[in-house]
Amino acid sequence: MTTTTMDKDGRIAITVGPLLYYWPRDTLTSFYAEVAESPADTVVLGEVVCSRRHEMKLADWLALARDLAGAGKEVVLATQALVESDADLRVLRRIAEQGEFAVEASDVSAVHVLAGLGARFVLGPHINVYSRPALQEYVRFGAMRWVPPVELALAAVKSVNAGGALVPTEVFAYGRMPLAFSARCFTARHHRLNKDQCDFRCRDDADGLLLSTTDGTPFLVLNGIQTQSAAQQCLVRERDALVAAGATRVRLSPTSQRFTEAIGAFDRVLNGGHDAGAALALLDAISPPGGLANGFARGNPGIDWTRP
Repeated sequence: MTTTTMDKDGRIAITVGPLLYYWPRDTLTSFYAEVAESPADTVVLGEVVCSRRHEMKLADWLALARDLAGAGKEVVLATQALVESDADLRVLRRIAEQGEFAVEASDVSAVHVLAGLGARFVLGPHINVYSRPALQEYVRFGAMRWVPPVELALAAVKSVNAGGALVPTEVFAYGRMPLAFSARCFTARHHRLNKDQCDFRCRDDADGLLLSTTDGTPFLVLNGIQTQSAAQQCLVRERDALVAAGATRVRLSPTSQRFTEAIGAFDRVLNGGHDAGAALALLDAISPPGGLANGFARGNPGIDWTRP
């Protein structure tokens, strides 16, 4: 099983998080072909949101994982954030038992399965860890890296890591923030369809379905059973705060347009010493509608945007 963290001296490693949207197979494979040529260190693959999304089976994800590993990337396999059925649990066990790649636990049921196998795993952002004792417990179960919840301020991450990080810390630094999951499919409901007869309408929204307030302000994004922020988390100008918090890695969540440019922008600023102003202008231009945000990272409402 591949468990290399790829954290290098003084370098902030870049992880491409799991694709949260339902893209056509050809679009998805073309996207990862570009990621393979990018400066990203780690790629998280697999379905996190909805088990009905079926264009990629586990065998397909494994084949793609091998291709990315061959391109020098560390690959981690994702699990669903909301396990609802015996079928979901069987898929989870198959991912946990494959033994070739490390696994990211998106749900405590995944932690239970992986710990039972004695496997090391990444603790995903959907598992609530808000204190050092909580993280210590998951490390005891086998966590080898953790991604703090998106709403956890960098000052709080620093507190968890006080006295030395228990495991490498990876902060969600770019992308629409995952806020909640529900057994109900909001995209299907929007289209007046039943969840089990949804016509896979989420495939029509490459970056989710944007919701705005009555005055036209972007507010939330519907993505099947997932609710996201409309604003994109953007911590490209927060390098000092990330380092102070003990973060050695950042996570960038895939978007449908010019995503490898976003990877390059983060790498140039975080690891190349480039000015963040130009990178910020680029990210603002290529991000989906909704604007940029860094409120959670600064201990403020998540929608807030404050220039460092």
